[in-house]
Amino acid sequence: MTLFSLKDVNFKDIIRYPALKIPADGVTFICGESGCGKSTLLKLLNGVVSAECGEILYSGKSIEDYEPTALRRDVLLCGQSAYLFGGNIGENFAEYYKYRELPPISSEEINTYLKICAAEFSLDAPCSVMSGGESQRVFISICLSLRPKVLLLDEPTSALDETTANIMMTNIKAFCREEKITLIVVSHNKALTEAFADYTIQLSGGCRRE
Repeated sequence: MTLFSLKDVNFKDIIRYPALKIPADGVTFICGESGCGKSTLLKLLNGVVSAECGEILYSGKSIEDYEPTALRRDVLLCGQSAYLFGGNIGENFAEYYKYRELPPISSEEINTYLKICAAEFSLDAPCSVMSGGESQRVFISICLSLRPKVLLLDEPTSALDETTANIMMTNIKAFCREEKITLIVVSHNKALTEAFADYTIQLSGGCRRE
């Protein structure tokens, strides 16, 4: 089943996606050289940016017909920058749930999501002193806990060593499969792609090659 389809999409007359389909099941990796439109593709899929022309369908319906906030909650983008508030890990989880008008989850549940993302830190740990890789893992754990229908990850392992990257991706893939969450990952890491991709889309200048 096709979840996303793009046809004749043009972004700022710089990046073009003539024809592209992303399946609903499994893990799809988006690969390609720098500047070919990988990160822009993720932003187009959850409506953070809009195309000048062309058609983008999500579950057979134009993304323009979705209410923007509802679309972004269904199709959650976890970018390369970790958007964390001041305070500790527990407080950050609480803030995101408060923003979404959701009841807070328990400390045990938070620890479960942190473990999935290889971020087994104390909930009292201040986020301000974390490294880039630590902050990114905490942010991904928050996004994962919100259980979107689609999770978009942009270079999720760029700041991680190989061992940690493999642990995190193994756990995230297993969780998404169990919870029926479609996982779409942008990565330049060939080894990671070969290990975890069920489907691969190779971009070149924003055009799909295979």
